Amino acid sequence: MTTEPIIIAGGGIGGLAAACGLARKGQRSIVVEQAPKLGEIGAGIQIGPNAFHCFDYLGVGDQARAVAVYIDKLRLMDAQTGEDITAIPLDEPFRERFKNPYAVVHRADLHGVLLDYCQKSDLIDLRTDHKVTGYEQDGSSVTLLLDGRDPIKGRALIGAEGLRSPIRAQMIGDGEPRISGHTTYRSVIPTEQMPEDLRWNAATLWAGPKCHIVHYPLKGWKVFNLVVTYHRDVQEAIAGKPVPVEEVAQGFEHIAPRARQIIEHGDNWKLWVLCDREPISNWVDGRVALLGDAAHPMLQYFAQGACMAMEDAVCLAHIFENCDDVEQGLQAYQSQRRVRTARVQMNSRLIGEYIYHPDDAKAAVRNHVMQGMTPDDWYNQLSWLYGSNGLEN
Repeated sequence: MTTEPIIIAGGGIGGLAAACGLARKGQRSIVVEQAPKLGEIGAGIQIGPNAFHCFDYLGVGDQARAVAVYIDKLRLMDAQTGEDITAIPLDEPFRERFKNPYAVVHRADLHGVLLDYCQKSDLIDLRTDHKVTGYEQDGSSVTLLLDGRDPIKGRALIGAEGLRSPIRAQMIGDGEPRISGHTTYRSVIPTEQMPEDLRWNAATLWAGPKCHIVHYPLKGWKVFNLVVTYHRDVQEAIAGKPVPVEEVAQGFEHIAPRARQIIEHGDNWKLWVLCDREPISNWVDGRVALLGDAAHPMLQYFAQGACMAMEDAVCLAHIFENCDDVEQGLQAYQSQRRVRTARVQMNSRLIGEYIYHPDDAKAAVRNHVMQGMTPDDWYNQLSWLYGSNGLEN
């Protein structure tokens, strides 16, 4: 086997997870990141049992569990009436069914767990301030091209630079991502700032017409993560823009006061406009493959973006453990991941329309169906997703 490393473009959760997985299998990698410093922005993310399967495979299971908050249930509320619709219990029967818990974690904390592993590994070379411009390959190796720096040669290249991946742009050429028009506002507040009667140990979703509100505790219950989404039909991609609370509250006049007060208690709100892409059948070009949002960006509604990236990393590590033919191995990786990730992409759109944001008769159907579901009904519905670590599908 050649001693040339595997090059990973992108130092986010997906890229670092890939480096961790490869190192666990004795594979050298070079991770290049455009930013001058490795880190993560954003706030909380939800991590299902399939993510914990990945943590264990990647060798960071104990560390990931240490920074997570273990919630009791997924709670769905009617934002207009203020009434409960349903709840999915995440207690012992759930853990027994899926062999792992469901939890919430701050994105920066999860990134830090992966980064710590990478920094301690002799098999992982982390390089910041490296801007990717493209790649070349000759059948026996691949070269990553960089702006103002010498090219890097390796035996494979993994593009994990996210939604606007330059490697995807060269490989697929499908232009800008699809702008959903859905605006999401995020805030993290001290727990004492959260209304006392809403300090639930749950990932709570208030679902309303063309809008929803989510909240859950983070960082050992020191803070609460707040997420507010509205269909504003914005046609410009925005990420992390500070906005006043008055903008966040626009359009929520019809929402029950108990839910609406969550907006009023948030501060330092930042705006994102949600984007995704259509599922594609091919994200491999010879010795080059895409991973995570570079391959299959999805809306937030299934809470699976980071989980799918980590599953990709697990699958890649598994493939490269006994890989003599890089191109054949990357085709096998794509074959194993393509249908599952496309299913999550498509379901993320459907959930946004029919679970999170319906009005009138559609909302009534949602409430009727979900109110009749038992915990076992929910577990059966979710078994295809939470029962896998990305190797079986």
